[in-house]
Amino acid sequence: MTPQTQFEREPARRVFASELRETRYQFKDGDDEKSPTYVILPTGIRSNRVFIVGTLTEKLRQGDQNIFYRGRVVDPTGTFFVMAGSYQPEAMQQLARIEPPAFVAVVGKPSLYTTPDGTCLVSVRAESISIVDRETRDLWVLDTARETLDRLDAFGTTDDSRKAQEEYGTQPAIYRKIVYDALSQVQL
Repeated sequence: MTPQTQFEREPARRVFASELRETRYQFKDGDDEKSPTYVILPTGIRSNRVFIVGTLTEKLRQGDQNIFYRGRVVDPTGTFFVMAGSYQPEAMQQLARIEPPAFVAVVGKPSLYTTPDGTCLVSVRAESISIVDRETRDLWVLDTARETLDRLDAFGTTDDSRKAQEEYGTQPAIYRKIVYDALSQVQL
């Protein structure tokens, strides 16, 4: 019998839109083409996948041969841009069926694109997207707030957070304010 290597998915990090929007640093962990690609979030943790919840406020179908969908998802801190296409057929079908406005939960991979003028655009390539209720959205805000504050409490003590400080000049107080502003919008 040959031992099987167990495939383990990366955890999907909970992140607010305002933090993901500031993400600019991306790297591959390894040299082969199958090596995972990560971003370092400004609060100091690497992420290969993210878990976001918010209101799908609009969606747009694009393409004729290679159909894909773009969507705008808003959380209490800002806007996420999500997309799903032929490489994510399940997510594409899920997004195609949802009519905005609707609360949605999305798991996907952060994707960075730098425009010719140097602007960095951040989006989420959806792996799955589903409709949720307001209570689920509010619980996500609470959990995301806690995880963000935990990252800020450990800031400067890990390799990833030191890299975030180097790349972004992160001001923890700014992210703490974002967390508290997001919490003020929860209706539990």
